[in-house]
Amino acid sequence: MASQFVRYTPDVEDDDPHFEKNLQSVIEKTESYVTESVKAGGTGQALRDAHAKGYGLVRGQVEVLDGLPEEYAQGIYATPGTHDALVRFSNGSPHAGADARLGSATGLALKMFDVQGPTLLEDEPDSGTFDYALINAPVFFCNTVEHYLFIQELFLNTSAYFSQGRAGVHRFYADFVTGKGTLTQDDWAWDEFLAYLSLSRIPPVNVLLSTFWTMGAVRHGDYIAKVRVAPDPHSAAAVVRRSLDTASAPEVYRPALEAELLERPYTFHIQVQLCTDLELMPVEDTTVEWPEKLSPFVTVATLRLPQQDISGPEHLAKMDALSFTPWRTTAEHAPLGNIMRARKEVYRRSSIERHKLNEQPRTEPRSVDEALGL
Repeated sequence: MASQFVRYTPDVEDDDPHFEKNLQSVIEKTESYVTESVKAGGTGQALRDAHAKGYGLVRGQVEVLDGLPEEYAQGIYATPGTHDALVRFSNGSPHAGADARLGSATGLALKMFDVQGPTLLEDEPDSGTFDYALINAPVFFCNTVEHYLFIQELFLNTSAYFSQGRAGVHRFYADFVTGKGTLTQDDWAWDEFLAYLSLSRIPPVNVLLSTFWTMGAVRHGDYIAKVRVAPDPHSAAAVVRRSLDTASAPEVYRPALEAELLERPYTFHIQVQLCTDLELMPVEDTTVEWPEKLSPFVTVATLRLPQQDISGPEHLAKMDALSFTPWRTTAEHAPLGNIMRARKEVYRRSSIERHKLNEQPRTEPRSVDEALGL
C-alpha cells in the first residue's frame, strides 16, 4: 500500500506569480479589520479576523500511538509518547456576538507542547510548540489568494449584507460568484461558492460531536496528507447536550461545552489521510474533498480532554491571549498550497496587531500551566 502513496516534492505546489502582491493586499485588509474591530466589534477589544469568538480553552493530552505503519509514523508521529496540550474551541466567523448571528462553522485549534525541532516561524523557531488550526468541514471556500481578496471582504462585511434581508443575501451570493463583478463568466467562483454553501448548512451541534479538518493539504514527512480530529464514538455517545438551538439564548455553544467537561472526560482521535492521486486529491484546490475510498483516515494519536472546569471570565482572558497558526509546526508537517502558504504571514501579522492593540504580551507559552497562569 505504501507504494501507492504520493511522495512529497516541492513541485506539488503551484507557483503563483502574483502571490506576493495579492498577499500584501490581504495583510493590509486584515490589519485594518483588526484595528477597526476595537470600536466596531462590540467587545472593546481587538478581534481575530477569523474565529473571533472563543467557546473554551481546554486542557488536554496527546498520545502518539506506538506500532504505526512506517508511512504514518512520520515527523512528530514517528516517536510514541505523550504531549501536554491545549484546545481552543471557537466560532469560525470574524465577528463576535450572539451565536445565532455567527453561523455554525466552528473551529478546533490544538497546541501541543514539548515538540522537538525548530518551527517554520522564523521569529520563534524554538518555541517547542506545535499547532493545528482546524474547522468542522473537509473543504474550504477559497482556492487562490487572488480570490481571497474579494472573499475576505465579503466575510468581513457579512453583517452589512445580511441585515438587508433577502435582497442583501442575494447580493452577497452574486458578489461571491462574480468576484464583485471582477470575474468573467467563464471564471465565476462556482466551486468556491458551493463549498461555502456546504459550510453554511452545517447543523449546530455541541463542538464535542464535530469532526475538524485541516481543509488544506500538509506534508506528512515523506508524503502528502490531510489531517482531521474526530470524536471517539464512545465519548460522543455519552454527550448529553447534543443538538443546539441557537435561537434559544445568545450563548449556546459555550454553556454546552462547559457543562459536558464539568461532568466527564472526553476523547478525540487525530487521524491522517495520505494522498494517493494528485488529480483526485489535489493540493491547490481546497474545494475538493479527498475521497476516503482512495485513502482512509488512519488514527495516529489520541487527544484526551480530562474532566475540568473551564468557566469564568479569567478563563476567557487567558484563551484570548493565545495565538494559534498552522505554521507553528515542524518542516515535516508544513502546510501545502498557496492558500495555506498565505496563512503564514496573515496569521502572524494579525496576531501581532491584535496583541498590540489589546496590550497583551505576545509570547508563546512553554507549558499548559504557564498558558493558564498556574
